[in-house]
Amino acid sequence: MLRYSIVVPFHNEEENVTEMYDRLKVVMENTGELFELVFVDDGSRDRTFPLLREIAAVDSRVVVVRLGRNFGQTSALAAGFDHAQGEYVIAMDGDLQHDPDDIPVFLDKLRDGFDIVSGWRKRRIDNFWVRRIPSRCANWLMAKLSGVPIHDFGTTFKAYRRDLIQSVPLYGEMHRFIPALASWHGATICEIPIHNVNRERGESHYGLGRTIRVFFDLITIRFLLRYMSRPLHFFGQIGVLSGVAGFVTAASLVALKLLRGTGIMAEHGPLLVFSAVLILAGVQLVALGLLGELQVRHYHEPARRAYSVAEVLRSAENHPLASP
Repeated sequence: MLRYSIVVPFHNEEENVTEMYDRLKVVMENTGELFELVFVDDGSRDRTFPLLREIAAVDSRVVVVRLGRNFGQTSALAAGFDHAQGEYVIAMDGDLQHDPDDIPVFLDKLRDGFDIVSGWRKRRIDNFWVRRIPSRCANWLMAKLSGVPIHDFGTTFKAYRRDLIQSVPLYGEMHRFIPALASWHGATICEIPIHNVNRERGESHYGLGRTIRVFFDLITIRFLLRYMSRPLHFFGQIGVLSGVAGFVTAASLVALKLLRGTGIMAEHGPLLVFSAVLILAGVQLVALGLLGELQVRHYHEPARRAYSVAEVLRSAENHPLASP
């Protein structure tokens, strides 16, 4: 059985593909363990896929997964995880900002029995105001909301036990929250410092839009961790509060009508309408919670994948070999 699978997503990284392969091959061969390299082409429009195809043709340990279009980093990683066959999976970026020489440290921690080993860019070298300060604030917020005390959720450079990672659903920008989702399953997690290397070739694919999507995914994670198996506890609480507030308001208006003869519609029409809206909203929220509980009953049904695969290149001779 294969010991390790290295999953690397690429998107328009023709300038880095060959060097990434060469460096990974040297590092993994030095471990003396059985391994495979799973390279995912996430809808590249340059020569990334042809280069990957050439590499797979000469090295049976290389598996290339080409997606039908650009689905994004999380979906590309999910595709790589689904096609990985190693006992442990190591994920990293394909732009060479993650140093393959750090991999042996991850392997040491996996041997110590940890389910997830997360990289930590302890000494970041990117822009202080534009990247480091926002990242530090975001990571602090993620740690507080998720309950997982790690310093760097943003880096892809992480190692996982394969049976664990394949049980975690990935979509949106969820790959950065894998430790939080895995903690729900009782995973043991540790963090190790990694080198932070400047991109030397190619263009960065990160932007403000990505940060906004991550913020909304963070809200989703908070909800999933607390209410994934009991959505009625979330919607029901809000629904009951809304319904009670509406009922109390309506009852007060009725009391005014009966005791003082106040014209409710004439003097308190908007308040009466507001109370009716509160009651209706409460009923709808409780009903939504009940529907969520019904969905939980179907939790074990197969989930639709967040990507489509155009083709997979896997040599017919692709078996656990330590050398090509």
